[in-house]
Amino acid sequence: MNEALLRSLAPSVLGILVRRGADFAAAEDAVQDALVEAVRVWPDEQPRDPKGWLVTVAWRRFLDATRAEAARRRREDLVDEEPAPGPVPSVDDTLQLYFLCAHPSLTPSSAVALTLRAVGGLTTRQIARAYLVPEATMAQRISRAKRTVSGVPFDRPGDVATVLRVLYLVFNEGYSGDVDLAAEAIRLTRQLAAAIDHPEVAGLLALMLLHHARRATRTAPDGSLVPLAEQDRGRWDTVAVAEGVEILQAALARDRLGEFQAQAAVAALHADAPTAGETDWVQIVEWYDELAGLTDSPVVRLNRAVAVGEADGPRAGLAALAELSDTLPRHTAVAAYLHERDGDLPTAARLYAEAAHKAPTLAERDHLTRQAARLNAGLRR
Repeated sequence: MNEALLRSLAPSVLGILVRRGADFAAAEDAVQDALVEAVRVWPDEQPRDPKGWLVTVAWRRFLDATRAEAARRRREDLVDEEPAPGPVPSVDDTLQLYFLCAHPSLTPSSAVALTLRAVGGLTTRQIARAYLVPEATMAQRISRAKRTVSGVPFDRPGDVATVLRVLYLVFNEGYSGDVDLAAEAIRLTRQLAAAIDHPEVAGLLALMLLHHARRATRTAPDGSLVPLAEQDRGRWDTVAVAEGVEILQAALARDRLGEFQAQAAVAALHADAPTAGETDWVQIVEWYDELAGLTDSPVVRLNRAVAVGEADGPRAGLAALAELSDTLPRHTAVAAYLHERDGDLPTAARLYAEAAHKAPTLAERDHLTRQAARLNAGLRR
């Protein structure tokens, strides 16, 4: 470190800052900060233009300090403008926060994170653990989301459909880490349902409750998946089922059918059946027809093919499946199931193994692998 060089450059750097408009005291502080930074950095790599380097760093320090001072003064002004102590108006801005956090300008992942942080009250660390990402990564995501919506007027946020989609994404994350996102989504949706009278909000809440009622039976003690037909229905949460059905019936009575109400109706029919064999598959197909008309979603049509296979037989289900692209997620798994129902066990075993390689989760992959092994063991006998 050439300390003599630093001492010789300091006055000229200070003069440059003052000529640029900095007051002397602030400029001198900034130059001292730049000299300290030079002592730290230069031993490893001295810049080609030491004076230019010092001017750049000192000017940045001056600007940072000026902005900080301006912000401090603004805070003091706000304190002066603070209303006199007294009763606080009973205004609940929760609903506006929902819509602001789910603004269409945000990506779904950012909207979910911001909603959990600002409305759900979760810490950045909790959200990061729930999504299995580093806390720093989640902090950056939330910060970017805040910057994105910072210029959006508070009274002109996104629409209901976007808010519901964000809450649905939160629910579908289920449980991971130390935050139960499914339960958190239900809590948030309850808040929204209390704040806004909308049949699709009620439909989403009903859908969540009906799905959540089966949660305890979806996996075995070893963590393996338990298909719906094999679940212990005696362990379903009947209180949640009853509440979900009641909310759904009230929403349907308004005759403003939407996607979430139709999905909840399918879930209610499953919950209403005492056994898997008593499921009203014909009516489920009808609801999937309604849902397909509302969304034109290929995933809905895939689920409809399963329902058709149960209602009208596996050949009918395979015919419905043949109308869909085989690139759809879980298409191969559905084909395997329907071929097994139709008695074509070699084809079913092959398709189960193929579906296992495409499975999006480890639990699903293990389940499909076991299905293939079960059929192959039977074929070898």
